[in-house]
Parts: sequence; structure tokens; C-alpha cells
Amino acid sequence: MTAFSRGATPVTPVGYGLSTEARNLHWLLDGLVDEVPGVRSVAVVSSDGLLLLSSDPERAAFHGGPRPEGPRGSTGDLATIVAGLGSLTTGAAGLMDGGVVKQTIVAMDEGSLFVMTISDGSLLGVHAAPDCDMSVVAYHMALFVGRAGHVLTPELRRELRKSAEAVE
Repeated sequence: MTAFSRGATPVTPVGYGLSTEARNLHWLLDGLVDEVPGVRSVAVVSSDGLLLLSSDPERAAFHGGPRPEGPRGSTGDLATIVAGLGSLTTGAAGLMDGGVVKQTIVAMDEGSLFVMTISDGSLLGVHAAPDCDMSVVAYHMALFVGRAGHVLTPELRRELRKSAEAVE
């Protein structure tokens, strides 16, 4: 059982001093990485492009166990890509009178990138292995968005930004 398996209490340095809501979001994010096959890294980015939560593989030792392999420091890059792709697709949807962008998927030879909108304008980005089951990844992302979307208040976003900056 990892530190973030169902029923376990988070025991990461990230969890110290955080509100219950922030710890719960970290727990949900770690569950997404640990429980969904093929997920390499995950980032939650605020509507203004700042990293709020991440699953950086470099910090695996702090999270109670090994993470799926991914490039070191990839979550920072993932956050930048997610913010840019979110902006690009929102602009494209506006030009095409397409309404709100709900999800973007980029399928590549060596992996996939999923971006899903969270209710407050934040974005959830997932980098997955090429052999992942895209429907399973998308389903679990939707579960995360459904659980996290209603608690991402401005106060919680500020707290998460400070926490993310402290880890860097």
C-alpha cells in the first residue's frame, strides 16, 4: 500500500501545514498517477498559467514509492505546455464559435497528452505512455475534475501556488 492508497493518510513533506482541501487534492492527484496505468506525469495549472499541483517523478521518494518513469523535471514543462495548449484551443474555439473547450488530446508516437478544463478555468494536464488506454485516462481525469472543480476556490489556488513554489 502506497502512502496515497485509498484509506491511507498522506505522509509527504508537501502535506505539512496545508489545509484539508489542499491535502485532499494532492491525494487525488497522486491517486490519478498511481492507479491509472500509463500515466507518466500530471499537472494542474491555474487559469493564469501557474502550476498548482504536480506529480513530478523527481519527487517520488517523498510520495512513498516509485512513480512511472518520465523525464526528470517534466512536470514543469508539462505545466507550460498545458497552459499554452489550453490558451491555443480556447482561442481556436472562439474563432470557430465552438463554445467552451472541455478536453484536448494530442496523440503522438511516443505518448499522449490530455488537457481537461476544470470548472474555475484551471486545467488538468496528463502525459501518458503510448500504450495507455485513452478512454481510461480520460475517465479518471473526468473523475478528478468532478471532485476537484468545486473546491478550487481563489484561496485554495493561492495556497497551492505557495506550496508549489516552496517545493521548487
